[in-house]
Amino acid sequence: MSAKSVERHVEIIPAGGTEVLIPLNKLKKSPNNARKTPHSEAAIEAYAASIAAKGILQNLVVEPEFDGEGAATGFYLVTIGEGRRLAQLLRVKRKEIKKTEPIRCVVDTKNDAHEISLDENVTRESMHPADQFEAFRRLADERGYGAEEIAARFGVSPQVVRQRLRLGAVSPRLIQLYRDGDLALEQVMAFAITDDQKRQESVYERLSYDRDASTIRRVLTETHVPATDRRPRFVGLEAYTEAGGTILRDLFTEDRGGYLEDVALLDLLVTARLGREADSLRAVEGWKWTEPHLDFPHAHGMRRVYPHTVDLSAEDQTALQAAQTEFDRLAEQHQTAEELPDEVDARFGELETEIERLKAKREAYDPDEIARGGAFVILNHDGTVRIERGFIRPEDDKPRLETEQDGDGQASEEERGADDQAPRDGEEEEGAGDEEDEDQRLSDTLVRDLTAHRTLGLRLNLGEQPEVAIVAVTHALAGQIFYFGANAHVVGVQPVKTDLAVHAAGIEDTAAGKAWSDRHTNWARQMPKDSSGLWEFVAELDHDSRMALFAHCKALTVNAVRLPFDRRPRALAAARHLAETVVLDMTGYWRPTVGSYLGRVTKADILEAVREGVSEEAAERLSGLKKAEMAAAAEQLLAATGWLPSLLRTARAEDRAHAPNEAHGNDSCLEAAE
Repeated sequence: MSAKSVERHVEIIPAGGTEVLIPLNKLKKSPNNARKTPHSEAAIEAYAASIAAKGILQNLVVEPEFDGEGAATGFYLVTIGEGRRLAQLLRVKRKEIKKTEPIRCVVDTKNDAHEISLDENVTRESMHPADQFEAFRRLADERGYGAEEIAARFGVSPQVVRQRLRLGAVSPRLIQLYRDGDLALEQVMAFAITDDQKRQESVYERLSYDRDASTIRRVLTETHVPATDRRPRFVGLEAYTEAGGTILRDLFTEDRGGYLEDVALLDLLVTARLGREADSLRAVEGWKWTEPHLDFPHAHGMRRVYPHTVDLSAEDQTALQAAQTEFDRLAEQHQTAEELPDEVDARFGELETEIERLKAKREAYDPDEIARGGAFVILNHDGTVRIERGFIRPEDDKPRLETEQDGDGQASEEERGADDQAPRDGEEEEGAGDEEDEDQRLSDTLVRDLTAHRTLGLRLNLGEQPEVAIVAVTHALAGQIFYFGANAHVVGVQPVKTDLAVHAAGIEDTAAGKAWSDRHTNWARQMPKDSSGLWEFVAELDHDSRMALFAHCKALTVNAVRLPFDRRPRALAAARHLAETVVLDMTGYWRPTVGSYLGRVTKADILEAVREGVSEEAAERLSGLKKAEMAAAAEQLLAATGWLPSLLRTARAEDRAHAPNEAHGNDSCLEAAE
């Protein structure tokens, strides 16, 4: 073998400290690099974007690689700058550069490779976030870069850039407080919900004792309407913005659509659409009047009538039977299917709509009531429209009331007509005229004396006949609940009704509220048209039905609402006894959600609920979250636990023996009844 064939190629090693250009494919990761945790994909993306826009701003530090015999291999190990090497390899993969792209490096053969790698990562100080916010803002203001362009130049998402730009717009005074450590980043992010720096500073001064981030956001948006409110859900965000409305977005939390700034415009759009709904209802159904209202006007002072049951026409009955038959057939065919085909699912929806439409025809209002009455068109708390029909204004009800009060035959024979032989609505019943004639002959004192004795006799007899007493009390309650202005009861029972919607917004829209409304409406539909027929109606009910009506009327008067200014310890104690007696379980009517509870209490209360309902470990996992995130997470954790706050809990039977007796005297009547 010749000497030439065994001659080894001698690699020339640059002197230490020399800056050289080395092809990318000649660079390797150094085993002496102190950073063992791999770079994240996001970090490599950011490096690649920055290098593509500005080049490599800092040289890589390398050392030559030697083989087992101590000869240079021609490759170099990257001691400092591994992230930049990986970024360039990513650009090669994307075909932005070639694999032989020259990389500017500094050769270091003097220092220990592991030590300088550690030094590079330990001794540097990161840029203060506030400086970063202002620097991004400067790029936007001075160079005109948009969020997308800045994102591309720095390898971050446009959303991140928008957040930093928003933070860069926070008042310089508040940013300085952040630099000094007097404000946390979470608080600065809360102030950034608006770019009005004067308002930011004003809220900072106003919240001198409570500068929690959630409080800052709440105060800054207190004059706005959240997109989750029923009004934006009703009119739609698109309609609002098309009308010129603006939306304030929170870039740092899940704002669920943001906050609508022009409340006057929003209310105008809501009123206009509700008005159109009311006009359409009046045109279609023929009511004398319809009124749009944001909330139900509980103080309307009107009598209400309800629809009565009518028979379907032969055509409608045939159509209903056909739709129901097809629905049942489809249900039987697909009862074992885990997922319905789209066309079958669509057909089910069509049939359900048709069945509901036809069934609705089974109830109708009297034409006379429609001609005199009206309906309220109301905005539900879920953003849908609710229609309450059958209200008759006092002036439209006047002829009826006059008839009730003036049933003495004042009208002429021509006005009454030939068919006026049977008692009319509010007319005197047979024999009543004789009593009135006698009353007119007696002095007022004697009439009072005689009727007092008669009342005493009624009391004595009624007290000995419980079944009749139930009829009398039920008659008195029903007469005052279902008939407006009908003074037709003889026993002194007056139902005092408390409107719960005043105390709990949206309670009418809950499942329990709808169940109560349905029950009340069901009874209302059965009531005689006139209160003069109410006694016979109540008396002729079977025992179970009469007791059910009695219980419903009495239940309407229950008031266990606790008000801050209302001191009723005995009444509230009686409410607790009543709850135990009827075995009240509020888990069937109420759930802890962000809207019902968790979003309206402190973070400590949220964690306590999770501890009680789930576990200490679950509460610990939530402890580091922001309040909005904590409340949402707690709602999911508590959903299936049946947890209730103490105000909604009912003492179990086994606890009664150990519970202190809080009621005294007459307050123990419920216990005595048990």
